[in-house]
Amino acid sequence: MKAPEGNQPEGAAPRGAFGAESFFPPRMQKFLRRLEQTTHSDEVWALLKALGQDVGLPFIDFIAATDYGDWRRTMFVRTSYDASWLHDANTDPDLYRWSYFRSHGIACLTPIVIGLEFLREYRPLPDGRVRILREAARRGMRAGISTPLRQHAPRQAAMMSFLGDHDRGALLDILAAEGWTLTHCAQAAHQRYLLHFTQEYVERNRITDKQLELMELIGRGYLDRHIADHLEISVSAVRQRLNALMQKTGTTNRVEVAALAMSIGMLPDPLYSPGSAPAVLVQSGDREDIRTQEYGPEP
Repeated sequence: MKAPEGNQPEGAAPRGAFGAESFFPPRMQKFLRRLEQTTHSDEVWALLKALGQDVGLPFIDFIAATDYGDWRRTMFVRTSYDASWLHDANTDPDLYRWSYFRSHGIACLTPIVIGLEFLREYRPLPDGRVRILREAARRGMRAGISTPLRQHAPRQAAMMSFLGDHDRGALLDILAAEGWTLTHCAQAAHQRYLLHFTQEYVERNRITDKQLELMELIGRGYLDRHIADHLEISVSAVRQRLNALMQKTGTTNRVEVAALAMSIGMLPDPLYSPGSAPAVLVQSGDREDIRTQEYGPEP
């Protein structure tokens, strides 16, 4: 089937759409089509806020951590509301360990219902955490849904929550109609958001062109004297630039600088770099009689 050409009207099916796509909720299709067009993390966030408003769950939490074994290494926390009232709870180790992110999101893949309305269906919580849920309900966050998220390695975790001022029955009605849309859009938005978030690292940390050039050369394994020759500066100047770069990026050695260069896309991932791609393992058959064959790069 040939894809239609030209600009598409607001409610039109996506280019190249097949009939089977009509089984997906229109709200989900609309969200994903707009998500594909985003170029900045703020645009993804705006789409999420609009989705929450549309389904009656306007209070959104989006949290991601690079190492959920160490809460202090949080990547970002973004909320659609003023969350300053949660500051004391987040600094109390006996309370923040009971957050949905730490108690469910870092260990599970299943979405869960959250909020004061579902307190009895979760697990016994300390009094301090119950007080937080009551205060959240007073502020309009009585019930909602949280979706655990993953990115790359298991130790990178995230969670997105949509909440609103609903009783138990009303929230379950929303989930019956929109639960699939909310969970799938959360997963897709998380991937897209982190793509932009990574690309925006240089802008966010105000890394200069000279520092970027130095980062790339270090990532390629150049020694100080080779970098000095390449940039036509002294070895002392190279080391001064490197110290300034490490202070700005929070890195502590050359290995971390090289890893940073790869993580923000300046250098190819060695697992997938051209010319050194690993063999592709193809497995077919059932568990008892499995046949394998490896396909590697041409000699």
